[in-house]
Amino acid sequence: MNDPASRIRRSLAVSIERALHCALAEGRGDGGGPPGLQRAMEYAVFPGGARLRPRLCLTVACACGDDNRGLADAAAASIELLHCASLVHDDLPCFDDAALRRGKPSVHEAFGERIAVLAGDALIVLAFQSLASAGAMAPHRLVPLMRIVGQSVGTPYGICAGQAWECEPSTDLSEYQRAKTGALFAAATMAGAAAAGFEPGPWRILGERLGEAYQVADDLRDLLSSAAELGKPVGRDAALGRPNAAHQFGVEGARRRLERLLDEAIGSIPASCPGAAGLRDLILLEASGFLPKEMAQQAA
Repeated sequence: MNDPASRIRRSLAVSIERALHCALAEGRGDGGGPPGLQRAMEYAVFPGGARLRPRLCLTVACACGDDNRGLADAAAASIELLHCASLVHDDLPCFDDAALRRGKPSVHEAFGERIAVLAGDALIVLAFQSLASAGAMAPHRLVPLMRIVGQSVGTPYGICAGQAWECEPSTDLSEYQRAKTGALFAAATMAGAAAAGFEPGPWRILGERLGEAYQVADDLRDLLSSAAELGKPVGRDAALGRPNAAHQFGVEGARRRLERLLDEAIGSIPASCPGAAGLRDLILLEASGFLPKEMAQQAA
């Protein structure tokens, strides 16, 4: 496709990969350090998945009239580094015990469990290190950015909390999904606005709803798709007794929930956003790929 939304999407993809390569290069420094750890970090980040979260961050920054692209790129890269770190830890034997990720052996399968733990930890630190470096010339924007990104990974509502909910005897589905998936999506929209000099608060709902919608879609894929299609094991929610929207509401109920969340997300875009119309188009383009192939074909 060659429509404006698709062209912007391709341009953002190039920016994201460049920013990630720069961040990993900063992490390598002068070439010192344990080589196995460096290889594991690179392996965890490249080649990437859909890069939804960093694309969302840059999309919001552009819609807000981004005037500091370097900072926005760094914010997007930091969020993706945190996402990649969470996948490394999520796949560990003590959690999902997943042998595949993105169609290749998971990090602990390729490098061993000890290096996988350290690679995930190092990616988390690198996310903040690279963001701090890029924000040194704009400290008035860096402070809220660091707070936004930090809250998205910690407690009580970040991805660490989301992972910890899986260890509890009972879990509220919405609270679990807001932390496990929605937190980084909310960080993406808020960080995009903050990097462009906008008040980030009004952008939280957009990210939270998109994140919950994506998690509902992921729940459907876990139930309906194959490991070959997803590049990771399927049926893990049922096997591990984790909350899953498709199990709780049924396939049709989960699909309706996903559609409602997307409607709420788009409806939450602040009217003051200069590029609101284009942002809606890009979000709809991203959301079109949420559903498993079978359901998308039925809806077409």
